[in-house]
Amino acid sequence: MQLSFDQKMMRHALVLARRGLGQVAPNPAVGCVIVKNSIVIAEGWTQPGGRPHAEAMALAAAEDGAKGATTYVTLEPCSHHGQTGPCVLALVEAGIKKVVYAVQDPDPRVKGRGHNVLEAAGVEVISSVEADAAEELNAGFFLNQQEKRPLFTLKIAQSEDGHITVPEGTDKWITGPEARAKGHMMRAQHDAIMVGIGTVLADDPSLTCRIDGLEDRSPIRIVLDSHLRMPTNSKLVQTAMQVPLWVITSDSYDKNQAKTLEAAGAKIFTCETPRDVGKVANILATEGLTRVLVEGGSQTHASFLEADLADRLAVFTAPFAFGDKMGVPNETFNAKKLEHSARFRHTHSQRCGVDQLNCYERIK
Repeated sequence: MQLSFDQKMMRHALVLARRGLGQVAPNPAVGCVIVKNSIVIAEGWTQPGGRPHAEAMALAAAEDGAKGATTYVTLEPCSHHGQTGPCVLALVEAGIKKVVYAVQDPDPRVKGRGHNVLEAAGVEVISSVEADAAEELNAGFFLNQQEKRPLFTLKIAQSEDGHITVPEGTDKWITGPEARAKGHMMRAQHDAIMVGIGTVLADDPSLTCRIDGLEDRSPIRIVLDSHLRMPTNSKLVQTAMQVPLWVITSDSYDKNQAKTLEAAGAKIFTCETPRDVGKVANILATEGLTRVLVEGGSQTHASFLEADLADRLAVFTAPFAFGDKMGVPNETFNAKKLEHSARFRHTHSQRCGVDQLNCYERIK
């Protein structure tokens, strides 16, 4: 099917919007394209920290050329006063004659108001262009607004026969360098990365983004640690001043240990039990997170599946088998426990060197 001009421009804006993933929470990642006489004259996307907005960036680039132009934006332009003025007023003042947007903003301060303000000012407005793609892109923002939780993606690395750790004395990596690089890129596109304390005690991970040029895009590191067993000499604690570290523990936490961790730079959150990932999800949403990558271990993964909070799965499979007596089996997919949990559909596959990445999304 041949795409219309509006669809082509909106897809261009969606590509721009993706640049902000993992950098703009609690705001959505938005892309904007300004077109005049069928020629793109300016582009913009949401900047790190959520401001300036995409429209403001594009208008600044367009300068006086914005007058009489058409703006394509992936989310309904904002109409409320926050730390910056409303984008709808900036568009009107710049002389934009037409606004095409992909999907309505779920934020009650904006929902429908941006559209109405533009029309009242005499701007032609068209909505719902590439709406599904735009909603998928900002699924975490929509979940935060509508369900008070972030989007959770479970990242799993396993052998062909379902083992998640290698036998003792062998290479510590199941997947190859290409798959690991892909995993680090996923980290850069999320607001936070989460593991259970078991993973910390077993592997002492850094949980940073180790891709040349993207080191500054390491997400917040989150550890579920019911009994506050986080070692003070762990890599996570030792780097807490450089890359944020959040520890979620139970209400009966060790206050002395908490003070030690806080002095090292960690931020402590409490809930009745971190195993209740529904309550954890609410805490993270309150803190403004929209996208969380859950890296493990398998019990942590299973908790999200059992709670029906796993929105996407990214399963890396290496082309070898350990056999029943080698490695640790992946207990994420326990049919007895998960018989009433979410179902998923396969969305796409990708070769990562010798490994295979299969991605799935929850069927709503």
